[in-house]
Amino acid sequence: MSGRLAVVVGASGGLGRAFVARLATEPGWSAVIGVGRARPDDWPEDPRTPFLALDLLDETALAELARQVRERGALSLLLITTGLLHDTDLTPEKSMRSVSAAAMQRLFEVNAVIPSLALKHLTPLLPKDEPSLVGVLSARVGSIGDNRLGGWHAYRASKAALNMMIRCQALELQRERPRAVCVALHPGTVATDLSAPFARSPKTLFTPDDAAQRLLKVLSQLESAQSGGFFAHDGQPIPW
Repeated sequence: MSGRLAVVVGASGGLGRAFVARLATEPGWSAVIGVGRARPDDWPEDPRTPFLALDLLDETALAELARQVRERGALSLLLITTGLLHDTDLTPEKSMRSVSAAAMQRLFEVNAVIPSLALKHLTPLLPKDEPSLVGVLSARVGSIGDNRLGGWHAYRASKAALNMMIRCQALELQRERPRAVCVALHPGTVATDLSAPFARSPKTLFTPDDAAQRLLKVLSQLESAQSGGFFAHDGQPIPW
């Protein structure tokens, strides 16, 4: 199989899965490849939307992923949607007194290390002389310039670290693949397991499909001069 490919890393999550579903309805993609730790039991049996399961911290597995993607066609769109804010043993901190090494290590691993490794192994597949898009889910709370409330220390710090990695990758791509656009994206508060518990009101929640549609629209309107930026779901830039 050959043609234009889209790859969604973190496709088993709510927003990642919405990206795959929406892209699968668009013409022009030979395949939309979902990537994650485990294939969901109800993932559709569609050759245009294969799911590749792997340990996202295993660089040998990531190198094999890159090989498989390369064999399928040209990578035109890379979306990285992995993220962690809370789980049964992890709650966003309200003060510095609650910061722990374990929480910071876990959040940095999921929110900064995994996306960085995905960028390392998959961006070399982007075309050198054709347009391509890389969108990585960050969060407005990762902005240092926009931080006026404090709290959520480890999560904020992990997303700020991710933002720096995205900026560095964008600068490399400008030299190696000048028509590529690589940006950080803030999806807003989405009705997923990650965000929904912290919504101020149901009215402030986007459905995963709505968030995916908004972010794909933002990406489609960006130009190479905007690579390395940080953009909200409405297209507005966010300070670092």
